[in-house]
Amino acid sequence: MSTPVAKLPGVGPKRANAFIQRLDIHTASDLLRHLPMRYEYEAAEDQIVNIPQDGIGTARGQVAELRWVPGRFGKKGRFEVSLQDESDSLLLTWFNAQYLSRRIQIGDYLRVQGKTKSFGNYTQIVNPKWEKLEDPDLAPARDDKLRPIYPATEQLASSHIEHIIETILPQVLPHITDPLPADLLKHHEMPPLVEALKMVHQPDDLDQTMIARRRLAYNELLLLQLGIAMKKTYVRDRLQAPELTINEETDKQIRDCYPFTLTDDQNTVVKEIAHDLAKPSPMNRLLQGDVGSGKTAVALYALLAAYTSGKQGVLLAPTELLAEQHYLSISNMLQDTNVSIALLTGSGTTKAEKQKRKIIHDEIQSGDIDIVIGTHAVLSDEFEFKDLAVVIIDEQHRFGVMQRAFLKAKNKGTVPHHLVMTATPIPRTLSLTVFGDLDVSTIRGLPPGRSPIINRVVDMNKTDDVYRYLNERLSRGEQAYVVLPAIENNGLEEDPKKQLRNVLDHAKLIQNKYCPDFKVGLVHGRLKSEEREAVMKQFRDGSIHVLVATTVIEVGVDVPNATVMIIEHAERFGLAQLHQLRGRVGRGTHGIKSLCVFIAEPTTEDGSKRMKAIASSNDGFKISELDLEIRGMGDFFGTRQAGATPLRVAQIPQDMDLLMLAKRDAETIIEGDMLLKNEDNALLRSVLLKTHGSTLGLIDVG
Repeated sequence: MSTPVAKLPGVGPKRANAFIQRLDIHTASDLLRHLPMRYEYEAAEDQIVNIPQDGIGTARGQVAELRWVPGRFGKKGRFEVSLQDESDSLLLTWFNAQYLSRRIQIGDYLRVQGKTKSFGNYTQIVNPKWEKLEDPDLAPARDDKLRPIYPATEQLASSHIEHIIETILPQVLPHITDPLPADLLKHHEMPPLVEALKMVHQPDDLDQTMIARRRLAYNELLLLQLGIAMKKTYVRDRLQAPELTINEETDKQIRDCYPFTLTDDQNTVVKEIAHDLAKPSPMNRLLQGDVGSGKTAVALYALLAAYTSGKQGVLLAPTELLAEQHYLSISNMLQDTNVSIALLTGSGTTKAEKQKRKIIHDEIQSGDIDIVIGTHAVLSDEFEFKDLAVVIIDEQHRFGVMQRAFLKAKNKGTVPHHLVMTATPIPRTLSLTVFGDLDVSTIRGLPPGRSPIINRVVDMNKTDDVYRYLNERLSRGEQAYVVLPAIENNGLEEDPKKQLRNVLDHAKLIQNKYCPDFKVGLVHGRLKSEEREAVMKQFRDGSIHVLVATTVIEVGVDVPNATVMIIEHAERFGLAQLHQLRGRVGRGTHGIKSLCVFIAEPTTEDGSKRMKAIASSNDGFKISELDLEIRGMGDFFGTRQAGATPLRVAQIPQDMDLLMLAKRDAETIIEGDMLLKNEDNALLRSVLLKTHGSTLGLIDVG
C-alpha cells in the first residue's frame, strides 16, 4: 500500500507526475482511495452487426475512412469516421471536434460505446466514448459491467486510472489487513476493508458502491477521530501546565485594566478560560467570533491572568501589521498599569535594530517583560522565556501544528496554556474534524453601538459612480479603504481591459481623478515595517483619507472613522477573505452607517455564488457555512494549517451521521487504550500515526 505511484505497473514518469501534481496521489494507498465520482453502465462488446438499434452499444473495429465536414451558415462542423469489422460498418460522428482528426488516423483500432440510431443504411453513434487499442489482439472484450468514472486530468484519463487500478487490485488486496475488529464491523453492518475496496472499484451493482463507500468513509473519519481523541486525552491526562491564581481579587485587578465593560458573550468566554487556567492540565481552547466581536479583549484577560500570577504570556499574530496593531491597542489599554509589554517581529537588520532585539531577548529571559506580542519570530531558537504560562495564537490556521509544538517545547518542565483565535467562524462539522482536539468558545454578539454594514455588489462599469459617492462620504469627514488583488501591473495581459487593477496605479488614479481634494495613501506587503507603520499612523490620525491596500489589512486593522470599503475585482477573493476585509469597517460607535462595495465581474458559477452570498449577510457564521457549501470540504481545508490531510472519501457535511458514529467509537477505544499500545490495537496505531501523525501533532504524544 505504501508503494510509490511511480513504481506501479502502467505508470511512467509522466503519469506519475500527473498523479502527484494534479491529483495528490503519491502511493498505491492514495490511488485505492481515489474513488470513482460516478459509474456508467457499459453494454457487453459485440460485433457491429449485432449491436442494438436505439440502445447502448459497444463494439470495436478498424478505421476505414474519416473526414471533416465544415459547417455551413454558421453551423458547427462534424468529424466522421467509418469503423469496420468483419461483420459490418459503423458511422461515428463528433460535432465541432476537428481536433480528433489529429488523434484518429486510418488504420487505427478503436473500441467505442454510445447510443445507436439508424442513419440511412448505416448504424450511427453520435459523440461516442472511444479508446484506441494499441494491440487489438491483446485487448480483451468487455462484458456487461458498471464502469467506474474517476476524477481525471488532461494528462491522465479516467480509462488510464481504471486500467492501473484494475491491474494492481489483485496484487494489493491479498496483503491488506483490516485494522478494525470484526465484531465492530458486524455491529455496524460494514464489510471488511478488502471487500469494500473491491466493491467500490469493481462493483456488481450500485448497491455495492454505496455499501463500500460507507465503510471507506467511516475508516477515514474513525482514524481522524482517534487522533483527535488521543491528542485530547494525552494533553488532559499526561501534560502539566501552571495553575494560575484566579479569584475575586485578581479578577477585579484584571477588569480594572479595561477602559470598557465586557459584553455578556465576552464574560461567558472569560469564565470558561478562567476555569481552564486554574487547572494543572493545559488549556487547549479555540475562541471563535465574528470580525469585530472583541476576541482580543478576551485574549488579554488570559495574558493578564498570567501576569497576576507572576508569569509571562505571549500573543502570536500571522503578520507584522497585525502584531503591530495588537501591540498598539493593548499598550493603550495597559498604559496606566505596571505591565511590561514588548513587540517582537522579524523586521530589523541594522546594528541598532539587532541591539534592540538583543535587549528584548535578555528581558524576556530574565522575566522583566510580562507580555510579548509578535510574529513567528518568537518561535526562533534565540528566545527563551523565564516562565511562560499562556500562549495566544491569533488567526490560528496560519500557524502550522509543528510551529505550535515547537513553542510548547521551549517551556521546559511544563506546557503553557493555549488559546487559539479565529475571526473565520468554523462550521460545526469542521469543528468536530479539523479542530476536534480543541474546546470551543464562541462570541456571537458585537460590542454595543456597532451598526450593520450595508453591502453592494456592482459591475465594473459602475466604477465612476462608486468613486463619486466615495467623494461625498469623504467630504463628511469619513475615511475609506480601497482593496486590490495586485501590487503592480504584471504586464502579462495585452488587452488593458483584462489587466488587473493594482495598488500602485490605482492609488494614483484615485488621487488624480476621483479624489483630488483628499490625501491618498497606500500600503502593501513589500513596504518596510517602518514605512507601513508610518502610513497606518497617518490613516489612524485622519491625515490620510483613503488607504489603498492589498489584503495586508485583512485582519486586525481598527480605524473607527473608516466607514467605506471598496473591493476591486472582488470575484478574485475567497468568501471568507471578503468577509474578513469587510470587517475593517463598521467598527465605530458614532452611528454612521458603513458601506462595503464589491466591484466584480464573476466569470464562473462559484464566483457568482460568492458575490450573492457576501451581499446577503453580515453574519460570519452564516458566511462560513455558505463558504463550505460553495467550496466543499477539500478546498475549505486549504485555509487551515499547512500539511493537513484532506478527507478523500468522506464528505462533510453530508456524512455528519457517520462522523458522529466514528467520534463515539473513537472515544470508547481511546478510553480503554489511550495510546493504542494494546496488541489488539497495534495495526490501528500504526495506520493512525502514518496517516495523521504529523498533521494532528501526534508525534509528541509518542
